[in-house]
Amino acid sequence: MTKSTRTSSDLREHARYFGGWAMAGLAIALLILLLRFGWPSRGNGSEQHAPRSYAPAVGAAGPSVVNIYANRIVTEPSYSRLEGNPAAQRFLGPSFSPVGPPRQRLEESLGSAVIVRADGYLLTNNHVVENKDNIRAVLWDGRTTDARVVATDPDTDLAVLKIDADELPAVSFADKDSLRIGDVVLAIGNPFGLGQSVTMGIVSALGNERLNVGLNGYEYLIQTDAAVNTGNSGGALVNAEGQLVGINTAMFGRGRGAEGISFAIPAETARAVLDDIVRQGYVTRAWLGVELAPVELRHSTTGELRIGLQVQAVADGSPAAQAELRPGDILISFRGGPVTSLAQFRNAEANLAPGTMVDLEAVRAGLVFAKHVQLAQKPH
Repeated sequence: MTKSTRTSSDLREHARYFGGWAMAGLAIALLILLLRFGWPSRGNGSEQHAPRSYAPAVGAAGPSVVNIYANRIVTEPSYSRLEGNPAAQRFLGPSFSPVGPPRQRLEESLGSAVIVRADGYLLTNNHVVENKDNIRAVLWDGRTTDARVVATDPDTDLAVLKIDADELPAVSFADKDSLRIGDVVLAIGNPFGLGQSVTMGIVSALGNERLNVGLNGYEYLIQTDAAVNTGNSGGALVNAEGQLVGINTAMFGRGRGAEGISFAIPAETARAVLDDIVRQGYVTRAWLGVELAPVELRHSTTGELRIGLQVQAVADGSPAAQAELRPGDILISFRGGPVTSLAQFRNAEANLAPGTMVDLEAVRAGLVFAKHVQLAQKPH
């Protein structure tokens, strides 16, 4: 064998030797990756299979949802013997008094509530218990007990109730900001007095600032297509793990032919209201003291459109009054950022502590001016 032949043979032997070790190393690395991350799917790697049943979620959250029955006595004037005779009513005039004593009737309403603390605190909608005289809660195991209103927050349509019971199955709150558009949610409540009912939907919007469903104050809401009916108000909206993500509060006007559009108050808002009411009996919320309406402003040079909030009224003695804001002024900046909608401003205002100093900018007669204002506690 020649010298060149021996050299070529040695090179091939070395290549086989090191190549074998390289292949072994790659195989070990691949095995480690498979054990760590699993076998890759054909999709983008972020897909999750939907559960075949939501029974575990309902089993976790269902016992925390109770039925609420409330009533009040309503006094009405008696019916006139001339009712149904328009000619006689026109002749006698509107000052004609009905014949007979006033009548009283029992007005009943129903709704739902969520057990949020094991020592008997419940969350429901303000409109479920507002002006009601007798409130009863029916628990998951059939027990019926009186419920009293601790306090309400009409701005968010929330109310905190208390029942005399201990070791109750309190709902588990979902992590803050964990809800996403497209997530599956379950609405649990007491529609039409049928007892506990569960409907499923998809989250289609979160805090859509264009929404205006007629609630007073703060409308940073969750929009879903879960079926919500009369009696679902105050019930739980939970995720696929049975954790609370919202309190069902409203359905879009059925009279307009709308289907599959319902709204819930985010769990973060509900928890903040609960904590304030339990701790001090009212909700801590900063307040500027103005009524506002959105308007469009056009830049005189560029023609660019932007949103402003025009002052409609200023409350006496409010921070706005002390800062000499006037009806007609247009608020364009709050805390160094532009205002983009009334809902955005109201939530920014409410999330501050009373006593916070804020900078704002407004337009009056075409001129921009700035103010440094100390916010106050919103009157109860």
